[in-house]
Amino acid sequence: MIDEIQNRQHVVKQKRPERTVEGDAFSAFAITALRLAGHLIAAGDRLAKPAGQTSARWQVLAAARRGDMSVAQIARALGLARQGVQRLADVLAGEGLIAYADNPEHQRAKLVRLTDEGAERLGVIEVAQAGWADGLGAAFTSAELDAARAVMARVMAMLESDGASGG
Repeated sequence: MIDEIQNRQHVVKQKRPERTVEGDAFSAFAITALRLAGHLIAAGDRLAKPAGQTSARWQVLAAARRGDMSVAQIARALGLARQGVQRLADVLAGEGLIAYADNPEHQRAKLVRLTDEGAERLGVIEVAQAGWADGLGAAFTSAELDAARAVMARVMAMLESDGASGG
């Protein structure tokens, strides 16, 4: 027991590795991005609630509007697990908000299509989102938002490219 406690204390007392100034800045950026993601999901849930939806379901409905994507393609585009998107798509199909259609490119991977009812629900969400985005967007210049988006896009590309996500 004493050895276990001493072992734990050794881990606690270890000196944190030093990072560069840029590493510290990136770590702060990442923490802020994660906190922002949580706030955006919560806001999306509030925006989608009057249409009986959630942020996750909203994303799948919006992707289904294209009509030329399979569940796997939607998952890749959204950066989500295929199984999770499949579960959402099956629920949305059961509610008549999306439908599966034959895929000329792949026999088993059906295309996801938005139904009229799905388009109506998506429209309710998009009207609410437009006002919300306009209100928040007014606090920034478009150049500021474009620069922030560009940095996030570069980070995503780096993480997606060669395993940089593992550290």
